[in-house]
Amino acid sequence: MNKKWISAPYLVWMVIFIVVPLFLVGFYGITVRTDTGFVFSLEPLQRCFEPTYLKVLGRSVLLAAISTVICLILGYPIAMILTSKDFSDKNIYLMLFVIPMWMNFLLRTYAWLTLLEKNGLINVLLQKIGLNPIHILYTNQAVVLGMVYNFLPFMVLPIYSVLKKLDSSLIEAAQDLGANGFQTFIKVIFPLSIPGVVSGITMVFMPAVTTFVISRLLGGGHYYLIGNLIEEQFLSVGNWHFGSALSIFLMIIILISIFITSHYETDKEGSVGLW
Repeated sequence: MNKKWISAPYLVWMVIFIVVPLFLVGFYGITVRTDTGFVFSLEPLQRCFEPTYLKVLGRSVLLAAISTVICLILGYPIAMILTSKDFSDKNIYLMLFVIPMWMNFLLRTYAWLTLLEKNGLINVLLQKIGLNPIHILYTNQAVVLGMVYNFLPFMVLPIYSVLKKLDSSLIEAAQDLGANGFQTFIKVIFPLSIPGVVSGITMVFMPAVTTFVISRLLGGGHYYLIGNLIEEQFLSVGNWHFGSALSIFLMIIILISIFITSHYETDKEGSVGLW
């Protein structure tokens, strides 16, 4: 049997769900509908540079970047703890990160909507211990919290995967040469874990900058992100041309960010050392 036929279902899947949608987005993004049909035009792409839409894009990138940094700050220590030899229950805690991912994304976000409301569980517990209730629902802080909660596993798991495969003899060699714990981390562990960090940043930033469910629920519609704008163009306004142009513009931003992180990963390659 020809081995090429084995890949046929995969190729069909790619054509239907990747190539065709991308072609349609590209087609609608550079055309406008007239009485005579579709006409080539850069007007949809030009609208993306209007101050109103640039402001929405800037807010989306800013909140996504903040969420990514928080996920990195929280996720890296967690990944290190999970790979520690002294940590015996790592499989249990690793499962606790994976199990929420089995739930529907919308349900996970709705859960925070219930927890953060005025008479939610968090405020009830704070009042019982004599603290003032918090009111962050429908704010930027709530949106960032929702992003961090939903995307933190995407930061932890790539870093954990890299740290788990780390050659322990390199760490022992650094310690034998007189490096303390901080020097060993800065000069050996962190440089070798850069591929996992880059993967984690990419996997968190991309869904965070394109999300629309989190901002719509936890932001209450007060904090408009680029994902909400694209959704509105397709489902409410019916302007597929501008929606596609926004999607193209966003894809370019994401590709640039991937290029930057990949370039940084390449620059860090081979930089392990004690001096």
